[in-house]
Amino acid sequence: MKNDKIWLSSPHMGGEEMKYAQEAYDTNWVAPLGPNVDAFEEDIANFLNVCHVSALSSGTGALHLALVLLNVKPGDEVIVQSFTFAASVNPISYLGAKPILIDSERKTWNMCPDALVKAIEDRLSKGKKPKAIIPVHLYGMPAQMDRIAEIADHYAIPVIEDAAEALGSKLKGIKLGTWGKLGFLSFNGNKIITTSGGGALVSKDKQLIDKSRFLATQARDQAPHYEHSQIGYNYRLSNILAGIGRGQMKVLQERVRQRRQINKWYRSILNIQPGLTFQSEPSDDYYSNYWLTAMTLDPNQTGGIGREALRLALEEKNIEARPLWKPMHLQPIFNNCPFYSTGVSEQLFNQGLCLPSGSNMNQEDLGCIEGVLNRVLSLSLVDGKI
Repeated sequence: MKNDKIWLSSPHMGGEEMKYAQEAYDTNWVAPLGPNVDAFEEDIANFLNVCHVSALSSGTGALHLALVLLNVKPGDEVIVQSFTFAASVNPISYLGAKPILIDSERKTWNMCPDALVKAIEDRLSKGKKPKAIIPVHLYGMPAQMDRIAEIADHYAIPVIEDAAEALGSKLKGIKLGTWGKLGFLSFNGNKIITTSGGGALVSKDKQLIDKSRFLATQARDQAPHYEHSQIGYNYRLSNILAGIGRGQMKVLQERVRQRRQINKWYRSILNIQPGLTFQSEPSDDYYSNYWLTAMTLDPNQTGGIGREALRLALEEKNIEARPLWKPMHLQPIFNNCPFYSTGVSEQLFNQGLCLPSGSNMNQEDLGCIEGVLNRVLSLSLVDGKI
């Protein structure tokens, strides 16, 4: 009987990471910056078809710098998707600004363009023009960036794309993270590729990326001594971790293929089960990396079986699954922020589950998962209980 834990999304090495990390050791480039950082930035830029990338210590740090670059100050307002992880919102508070939370639409589960317009008009009527818009590509699924970008252009509000979960995803052939004025990525240990901990800020604007590198290295001015005329941060990626990233970039396309194949496998074994709905590409314009396969369970159609019953059944077999993100407007720290509701994200949270999606799962792992899914869902259709 299998006892090894099946993780939701664990790191998956490609084989060449140690070569670049060893080079860092051998050449004594173990501090932040160095040849691996430069090459990693170039690899990301080439993959995304953008010119300018700043490799940083985390996606959260990248968003923080993006907001600083857009001159967000205390008392300013920043529009952000409510249905997301807290790291999409926390940096707004770092700067003393106020998050304006936008609910989701059903097609992609991401920021609703109609609610976005309503929020902007309402904030303008109160004399507060938002300083930025932060849509999130949840679980790798592209938001309606064509509509969001059009709205942002109309109101002259810059967009910061949260593509932390969406490296390798595209909308209308355009890589996510490159639709906005700024975009950012995460290379945390659970992401589609990892540097253990790390992130990147991307933009077509060279000046913004140059400024981000300056700020990320404690904003040290050009001088023989340590001179600082601005507040800076310690956000640059280490040369060792960038070496891991260089190795990971070589298998990125394969990891996207594998995650999409896992998503296809789940659909193949669950497509006849009533009451189950997957997060899905709305049309051929959308291409998701399916970083995580996510679905909802409607107890009214599954014989009373909801997401928590299935999650606990998986957990009993040492298989990790996770509820969908609890929306920020329901979080104690943000529940007093203005919120423009569609009712979608609360329903998704109440019914939604992320299934194990790691690209390193083997056939034995998949067999264990399938056994639990069949037992729980098939019995639920017969007698309404596990």
